[in-house]
Amino acid sequence: MTGPADFDARSIPELARAVRGAEESARSLAERALKRLAAADADLNIFLARDPERALAAADAADRAGAEAGPLAGIPVALKDNLATADLPTTCGSRILEGFVPPYEATVVRRLRAAGAVIVGKTNMDEFAMGSSNENSAYGPARNPHDATRVPGGSSGGSAAAVAAGVVPAALGSDTGGSVRQPGSLSGVVGVKPTYGRVSRYGLVAFASSLDQIGPLAANVADAAAVLQAIAGLDPLDATSADEPVPDLVGAARAGAERGLEGVVIGVPAECFGEGLEAGVRERCEAALAALAADGAELRDVSLPHTPLAVPTYYLIAPAEASSNLARYDGVRYGPRWDAEAGLVGMYEETRARGFGAEVKRRIMLGTYVLSAGYYDRYYGRAQQMRERIAADFRAVFADGVHAIFTPTSPSTAFALGERTDDPYQMYLADVFTVTANLAGIPGASVPVGLADGLPVGGQILADHFDEATVFRVAAALERALGEAA
Repeated sequence: MTGPADFDARSIPELARAVRGAEESARSLAERALKRLAAADADLNIFLARDPERALAAADAADRAGAEAGPLAGIPVALKDNLATADLPTTCGSRILEGFVPPYEATVVRRLRAAGAVIVGKTNMDEFAMGSSNENSAYGPARNPHDATRVPGGSSGGSAAAVAAGVVPAALGSDTGGSVRQPGSLSGVVGVKPTYGRVSRYGLVAFASSLDQIGPLAANVADAAAVLQAIAGLDPLDATSADEPVPDLVGAARAGAERGLEGVVIGVPAECFGEGLEAGVRERCEAALAALAADGAELRDVSLPHTPLAVPTYYLIAPAEASSNLARYDGVRYGPRWDAEAGLVGMYEETRARGFGAEVKRRIMLGTYVLSAGYYDRYYGRAQQMRERIAADFRAVFADGVHAIFTPTSPSTAFALGERTDDPYQMYLADVFTVTANLAGIPGASVPVGLADGLPVGGQILADHFDEATVFRVAAALERALGEAA
């Protein structure tokens, strides 16, 4: 693959209407996706599992349903490999779950199927979603379709690359500290993190339970809205699922694409445009702000003063929750087992030592340390206090009449494979602008805003809790304005 490609010139809603009206065959769409999957995977290592026969059978079912098929009728989609599927392995990019097929499916998977979508495979990812480059996968890194020597971002790198390579028009990822938005930025596609609680986490293999959220990656804003519309909503199987009505997200995206942003106030936080931002990223984001202003939006300088403390706060809370969540992988209940002569405890140690990769081990040890006696209040407790201050920063800005906030998604474009693997701190800083939304629980999206030295740059749009409609309206308006300027 030499660069990114669109799956089809038509949007997801247009393709689905064509399938329901028998103007397009769902089987032909599935065959196209599977052909592209095989070609792209040879170069980019995007997929960890695929099942062409079941995908074609699902496409045939969509064709038979005709006008009764759902809003995603016949649309090929890919799933990050931490979403439970009853017909495909769910490995989380880890040897410790190699070959594991869950006995149930994630709610989002069931909702995609009910909407008529055709699942073509499971995508590569950083092991247990811990990473910003996809280089922590036990099965080798996925590669960026714009430049195969560079990372696609992480941890949902495979899903981002699948869309960027034109294999599928949309895919699902999970976002714990930016793992949908950051690969969206580095791979040049739209990535959306909904409000915490907007989308059910049932069947999502947990990394950090208070931060994880499932979201779509898509070729454009309208397609991302269509997928999120299909998977959002209350789920009694998830105790953190919010009983909040889901607005017309497709309509919000359409409004942004068709009308200007008069009356919309967009905050620009100084903390996100300071030192450490690559010159090309700054230039493209400033051009995006100018496009928003030209479209009628009012730009207002705002402050999110605790942003510089977001990364250390995140890297105390997330590993603490991970150390608890990953305790269940012991060689007894899931995946392979490595026996040892030292009995049960030896088997635990051998299985976890061989099954987990270096980054997962690092975070488990850090998390266990900050939860240990004598250190809980000093580290984890204080991190939770800082989390509340970060959330309060956003509340103050939105309470002051700001409708959305614009920042760069990532401080850099896609970096070279291997460039940061020996420097965890620099790797962690790839999420410096995205972790705040997870800590505060608010929605956000990354939208392509141009190229810097031939590589994609993403701009991030954030809004208040459960106001995904504003995110999509502003994102679609920005997408249109930049397209008109080009």
